[in-house]
Amino acid sequence: MRRDNKRNKIKKYPVVIIIVLLLLGTFSLLWTKKNAANASKNTDTTMTPIIMIPGSGADNNALDGLISAVDQRYKENHSVLKVTVNTDNSLTYSGRIQPKDKHPYIVVGFENSQDGFENIKKQAKWFNIAFHDLQRKYHFKTFNAFGHSNGSLIWTYFLEDDFNQTNTKINHLMTIGAPFNLEETKSSDHTEMLDQLIDGRKNLPKNLSYYSIAGTKQYANDGIVPLSSVDSGKYIYQDQIKHYMFITLTGTNAEHSDMLTNPQFITLFHQFISKVPAKVNKPVKK
Repeated sequence: MRRDNKRNKIKKYPVVIIIVLLLLGTFSLLWTKKNAANASKNTDTTMTPIIMIPGSGADNNALDGLISAVDQRYKENHSVLKVTVNTDNSLTYSGRIQPKDKHPYIVVGFENSQDGFENIKKQAKWFNIAFHDLQRKYHFKTFNAFGHSNGSLIWTYFLEDDFNQTNTKINHLMTIGAPFNLEETKSSDHTEMLDQLIDGRKNLPKNLSYYSIAGTKQYANDGIVPLSSVDSGKYIYQDQIKHYMFITLTGTNAEHSDMLTNPQFITLFHQFISKVPAKVNKPVKK
C-alpha cells in the first residue's frame, strides 16, 4: 500500500508542475498587458518636444549650457533626453522625460560627428533613424526644432528627404550659424551642397516657420561661417514655407562658437522655440 501511495504521489508531481507553470504563464501575460497599457497611458500625444542637433565635432552635451541658461533665466524646468546615433545605426539613450512634461528637450548627437559634405548627409540619415525611434517611444505629433552650425544642414536634409514619412508636424525651426554655402563668400557661387538643397526645397513642410540666425564679426562672418553662407538659406526656404526670417546678431558673443550664450539669441530661442505656453483657464460650465 505504501509503495502504491508513493507511486501515486510521484505521478501527481508532473501534473502539479504543469499547473504551476500555466498559472505563472497566465500571470506573466496579464502583467505584460498591464504594463503595456500603462506605458501607452504614459505616452502623451499632446507633447511638443524641442529636438536639437549640435554642430560637427560636438557631442550631445554641447547644448547643456544653452538649456541651463534658458531654464535659469525664465525659471522653467524642462526634462532633457539625449540620444547618440552610433555608426552601426544603434542608439544610446541617456536622461529621461519627466511625466507630464509636454515640452522636453531631446538632443540628438552622433558617434561620428565629423565635418564634411558626405558625412553631413550620412548624419541626416542617422538622424532619421533616431527620429523614428523617438516617435515610436513617445508618440508625439508635433515638435519644434533647433540646429547649431552643421546641425542646421542635417535638419534641412531631413526635412527635404525623410520628414514626409514621419506623420508629424514641425511648428518652428531655428538655426544658428548655418553654413548653407559652406565657406563660400560669394552667394552667386553655389557649392554642390547648396544646389542640392535648393533642388529639394519643394519637399519642405509648407506650414513651417523658420528663423535663421547669423552672427557677425565686422559684418562679414562669425569668425568661421561667412554671413553670405548663412543668408543663402533664403534660396532654400524662402517662398517654400509659411514664414522665413533672417536675423543678424552683433556685438558681444556674436562669434560662431559663442552665439549660444548670446543674450539676444537666448531671448529669441525662448520666444520661438522653448517657451511654455501660458495655461488658459477654461470657463466653468454653469
